[in-house]
Amino acid sequence: MEPIIPSSLWRRHIVPFFLLAGLLALATLAGDFLLHRMNLVWVGRYLGIPGTLLIIISFLYSLRKRKLITSDNPKALLAFHEFCAWFGSFLVLLHAGIHFNSILPWLATVAMSVGVISGLVGKLLLNRARHYVTGQREHFQLRGLSRPEVEQAVFWDAVALDAMNRWRKVHIPIFIAFALLSIGHIFSVFLFWGWK
Repeated sequence: MEPIIPSSLWRRHIVPFFLLAGLLALATLAGDFLLHRMNLVWVGRYLGIPGTLLIIISFLYSLRKRKLITSDNPKALLAFHEFCAWFGSFLVLLHAGIHFNSILPWLATVAMSVGVISGLVGKLLLNRARHYVTGQREHFQLRGLSRPEVEQAVFWDAVALDAMNRWRKVHIPIFIAFALLSIGHIFSVFLFWGWK
């Protein structure tokens, strides 16, 4: 296996990560701008409902991964999970818009955004980083370096990989925080809704 040079590591792995995160932010800003421009801000108020439902539906993959459900192809469920979480997050971000009405929904939005970013780390960076470090180890071994020299040569890459391997330790607690904050937000909406 030919080792990946650092510039291609950035081009193939790091840049797509930032492009997807940037695309979500840009799509949200453009969507919010269009809603304001077309005097459809009220539509954004209701986009949180389908967005939240899509995020909830996306957890079929988590149920399959933990063997709580056994149907469907895990790869197809992963793709479904990614689409629903991504599009649901987009709708929730449109729902949040650029309005700073209350702290609770913004905390939920921040938690959701961190969850999306940690999910992107798992999807885009982790497997690719593993391949990169493995390729670097093989490259240094082919050059005749001893095992301790190889480990010293890839030390910082291995440290970064180890940090990325812990992404689930961020992803799952952030999801729980997002869920609790979202439930609080939904409860407060119904509590203060103009029922007259």
